[in-house]
Amino acid sequence: MAMTTLFAPMSRVASIVVLVALWLVSAAAANAASAREIDIKAQATLKLFVDQVPGGDDFLRKAEGILVFPSVLKAGFMVGGEYGEGALIVDNRTVDYYSTAGASLGLQVGVQSKAVVLLFMTREALERFRASDGWEAGVDGSVAVVEWGAGKAINSTNLHQPIVGFLFDNKGLMLNLTLEGSKFTRIDRN
Repeated sequence: MAMTTLFAPMSRVASIVVLVALWLVSAAAANAASAREIDIKAQATLKLFVDQVPGGDDFLRKAEGILVFPSVLKAGFMVGGEYGEGALIVDNRTVDYYSTAGASLGLQVGVQSKAVVLLFMTREALERFRASDGWEAGVDGSVAVVEWGAGKAINSTNLHQPIVGFLFDNKGLMLNLTLEGSKFTRIDRN
Protein backbone atom coordinates (compact mmCIF):
# COMPACT_ATOMS: atom_id res chain seq x y z
CA MET A 1 0.00 0.00 0.00
CA ALA A 2 1.44 3.36 -0.97
CA MET A 3 2.14 5.99 1.68
CA THR A 4 -0.02 8.51 -0.16
CA THR A 5 -2.99 6.17 0.26
CA LEU A 6 -2.42 6.01 4.01
CA PHE A 7 -2.25 9.78 4.38
CA ALA A 8 -4.97 10.71 1.88
CA PRO A 9 -7.86 10.65 4.42
CA MET A 10 -5.73 12.61 6.92
CA SER A 11 -4.84 15.27 4.35
CA ARG A 12 -8.53 15.67 3.41
CA VAL A 13 -9.48 16.13 7.06
CA ALA A 14 -6.62 18.56 7.59
CA SER A 15 -7.63 20.52 4.50
CA ILE A 16 -11.22 20.76 5.69
CA VAL A 17 -10.17 21.88 9.17
CA VAL A 18 -7.79 24.49 7.72
CA LEU A 19 -10.52 25.83 5.45
CA VAL A 20 -12.96 26.05 8.36
CA ALA A 21 -10.36 27.82 10.51
CA LEU A 22 -9.55 30.30 7.77
CA TRP A 23 -13.25 30.85 7.18
CA LEU A 24 -13.74 31.62 10.89
CA VAL A 25 -10.93 34.16 10.87
CA SER A 26 -12.09 35.76 7.63
CA ALA A 27 -15.67 35.87 8.97
CA ALA A 28 -14.39 37.78 11.98
CA ALA A 29 -12.65 40.22 9.64
CA ALA A 30 -15.78 40.59 7.49
CA ASN A 31 -17.86 41.34 10.59
CA ALA A 32 -15.98 44.57 11.19
CA ALA A 33 -17.07 46.42 14.28
CA SER A 34 -18.06 50.08 14.33
CA ALA A 35 -15.91 52.65 16.11
CA ARG A 36 -18.43 52.79 18.97
CA GLU A 37 -18.44 48.99 19.37
CA ILE A 38 -14.64 48.88 19.44
CA ASP A 39 -14.51 51.72 22.00
CA ILE A 40 -17.04 50.04 24.31
CA LYS A 41 -15.21 46.70 24.15
CA ALA A 42 -11.81 48.38 24.58
CA GLN A 43 -12.98 50.13 27.77
CA ALA A 44 -14.39 46.84 29.12
CA THR A 45 -11.08 45.12 28.32
CA LEU A 46 -9.12 47.83 30.17
CA LYS A 47 -11.39 47.40 33.20
CA LEU A 48 -10.70 43.66 33.11
CA PHE A 49 -6.98 44.43 32.75
CA VAL A 50 -7.03 46.64 35.86
CA ASP A 51 -9.00 44.01 37.80
CA GLN A 52 -6.77 41.07 36.81
CA VAL A 53 -3.26 42.49 36.49
CA PRO A 54 -1.55 43.47 39.74
CA GLY A 55 -0.71 47.16 39.38
CA GLY A 56 -2.64 47.35 36.10
CA ASP A 57 -3.91 50.87 36.79
CA ASP A 58 -0.31 52.07 37.40
CA PHE A 59 0.82 50.56 34.09
CA LEU A 60 -1.97 52.36 32.25
CA ARG A 61 -1.16 55.69 33.90
CA LYS A 62 2.55 55.43 32.97
CA ALA A 63 1.91 54.51 29.34
CA GLU A 64 2.17 57.17 26.62
CA GLY A 65 -0.34 55.19 24.56
CA ILE A 66 -2.43 52.04 24.90
CA LEU A 67 -3.38 49.75 22.02
CA VAL A 68 -6.30 47.52 23.04
CA PHE A 69 -7.63 44.53 21.11
CA PRO A 70 -10.64 43.20 23.06
CA SER A 71 -10.78 39.96 21.08
CA VAL A 72 -8.18 38.45 18.78
CA LEU A 73 -9.59 35.24 17.33
CA LYS A 74 -7.07 32.56 16.43
CA ALA A 75 -8.07 29.37 14.62
CA GLY A 76 -6.15 26.61 12.97
CA PHE A 77 -5.08 23.06 12.39
CA MET A 78 -1.36 22.92 11.59
CA VAL A 79 -1.84 26.20 9.69
CA GLY A 80 -3.49 28.98 11.63
CA GLY A 81 -4.61 32.54 11.31
CA GLU A 82 -5.68 35.27 13.69
CA TYR A 83 -7.53 38.56 13.42
CA GLY A 84 -8.81 41.27 15.73
CA GLU A 85 -9.73 44.95 15.80
CA GLY A 86 -8.85 47.48 18.45
CA ALA A 87 -8.33 51.07 19.51
CA LEU A 88 -5.25 53.19 20.17
CA ILE A 89 -5.88 55.34 23.23
CA VAL A 90 -3.73 58.40 23.96
CA ASP A 91 -4.51 60.83 26.78
CA ASN A 92 -7.70 58.89 27.64
CA ARG A 93 -9.25 59.16 24.18
CA THR A 94 -9.26 56.98 21.08
CA VAL A 95 -7.04 58.47 18.38
CA ASP A 96 -6.98 55.62 15.83
CA TYR A 97 -8.33 52.14 15.13
CA TYR A 98 -6.19 49.15 14.17
CA SER A 99 -6.50 45.57 13.04
CA THR A 100 -4.07 42.82 13.91
CA ALA A 101 -3.54 39.77 11.77
CA GLY A 102 -1.09 36.92 11.70
CA ALA A 103 -0.50 33.46 10.36
CA SER A 104 1.34 30.54 11.89
CA LEU A 105 2.50 27.02 11.14
CA GLY A 106 3.02 24.21 13.59
CA LEU A 107 1.24 22.07 16.12
CA GLN A 108 -2.08 23.83 16.71
CA VAL A 109 -5.67 22.69 16.74
CA GLY A 110 -8.82 24.63 17.53
CA VAL A 111 -10.06 28.13 18.12
CA GLN A 112 -8.95 30.57 20.80
CA SER A 113 -9.83 34.13 21.70
CA LYS A 114 -7.54 36.42 23.63
CA ALA A 115 -7.38 40.09 24.53
CA VAL A 116 -4.21 42.02 23.75
CA VAL A 117 -3.09 45.21 25.48
CA LEU A 118 0.07 46.91 24.24
CA LEU A 119 1.50 49.71 26.35
CA PHE A 120 3.77 52.23 24.65
CA MET A 121 5.97 53.29 27.54
CA THR A 122 7.92 55.95 25.61
CA ARG A 123 6.73 58.77 23.37
CA GLU A 124 9.29 57.72 20.74
CA ALA A 125 7.93 54.15 20.53
CA LEU A 126 4.37 55.48 20.22
CA GLU A 127 5.33 57.96 17.48
CA ARG A 128 7.22 55.28 15.48
CA PHE A 129 4.20 53.00 15.71
CA ARG A 130 1.76 55.71 14.61
CA ALA A 131 3.99 56.81 11.72
CA SER A 132 4.11 53.31 10.20
CA ASP A 133 1.81 52.11 7.42
CA GLY A 134 1.86 48.59 8.84
CA TRP A 135 3.79 47.58 11.91
CA GLU A 136 5.00 44.04 12.60
CA ALA A 137 5.99 42.89 16.09
CA GLY A 138 9.56 41.64 16.11
CA VAL A 139 10.41 43.42 12.84
CA ASP A 140 9.41 47.06 13.26
CA GLY A 141 9.67 46.97 17.03
CA SER A 142 10.17 44.58 19.87
CA VAL A 143 7.33 43.87 22.27
CA ALA A 144 8.19 42.58 25.74
CA VAL A 145 5.32 40.23 26.60
CA VAL A 146 4.70 40.14 30.34
CA GLU A 147 4.34 36.71 31.92
CA TRP A 148 2.66 36.21 35.23
CA GLY A 149 1.17 33.25 36.99
CA ALA A 150 -0.41 32.24 40.24
CA GLY A 151 1.84 33.11 43.15
CA LYS A 152 4.23 35.09 40.98
CA ALA A 153 4.91 38.77 40.63
CA ILE A 154 4.90 40.36 37.23
CA ASN A 155 8.35 40.37 35.67
CA SER A 156 9.20 44.04 36.20
CA THR A 157 12.22 43.77 33.88
CA ASN A 158 9.85 43.88 30.91
CA LEU A 159 8.21 47.04 32.20
CA HIS A 160 11.29 49.09 31.33
CA GLN A 161 10.97 48.21 27.64
CA PRO A 162 9.56 50.77 25.14
CA ILE A 163 6.59 48.51 24.30
CA VAL A 164 5.08 46.07 26.78
CA GLY A 165 2.39 43.53 25.85
CA PHE A 166 -0.18 41.72 27.94
CA LEU A 167 -2.19 38.78 26.55
CA PHE A 168 -5.11 37.49 28.60
CA ASP A 169 -8.54 35.93 28.56
CA ASN A 170 -11.37 36.03 31.09
CA LYS A 171 -9.32 33.79 33.42
CA GLY A 172 -6.30 36.10 33.53
CA LEU A 173 -2.94 36.61 31.87
CA MET A 174 -1.93 33.88 29.45
CA LEU A 175 1.50 32.26 29.58
CA ASN A 176 3.92 31.27 26.83
CA LEU A 177 2.30 33.33 24.10
CA THR A 178 3.99 35.68 21.70
CA LEU A 179 3.10 38.58 19.46
CA GLU A 180 6.07 37.88 17.19
CA GLY A 181 4.97 38.19 13.56
CA SER A 182 1.65 39.88 14.37
CA LYS A 183 0.93 42.70 11.92
CA PHE A 184 -0.85 45.86 13.10
CA THR A 185 -2.53 48.07 10.49
CA ARG A 186 -4.49 51.29 10.88
CA ILE A 187 -8.13 50.94 9.79
CA ASP A 188 -10.83 53.53 9.11
CA ARG A 189 -13.70 53.33 11.60
CA ASN A 190 -14.60 57.02 11.85
